[in-house]
Amino acid sequence: MCECLETIFKKFKGKEEELIPLLQSVQEEAGFLSESAMRDIAKFLRIPQSKVHGVATFYAQFRFKPKGRKHIMLCRGTACHVKGAPRILEEIENHLEIKEGETSADLEHSIESVACIGACSLAPCITVNNKVHADLTPQKIEALFNKRMN
Repeated sequence: MCECLETIFKKFKGKEEELIPLLQSVQEEAGFLSESAMRDIAKFLRIPQSKVHGVATFYAQFRFKPKGRKHIMLCRGTACHVKGAPRILEEIENHLEIKEGETSADLEHSIESVACIGACSLAPCITVNNKVHADLTPQKIEALFNKRMN
């Protein structure tokens, strides 16, 4: 078990009802839930690993692969969708050569679709590490990537 898990476990009592907060804490610290982390969580809570895996896979908030250093969140809200979010996603995927939900092999980029980022008047938009890029077009995506997405 890694040191970070030991530190996290000290904040909990080891009761089954702590499963979701524990998963959230581990993901917040590590960036994702690894198989070994879920195995250690199961041991700590004294529950089957299948239960930990079942709960983690049920909720969309949990990820099982690390995020890229530049994590792109594409808004799929109504305003963004109507104003071209599907085309923006296609452009990003083509440029990065990864698909939505994936992380590049070098861990530089990851793409995630979210229901809404709360910037409807700026549609279509994405965030890159929480920085909003608004009123996007395929040409603006090209320019953004050419600047190395800072």
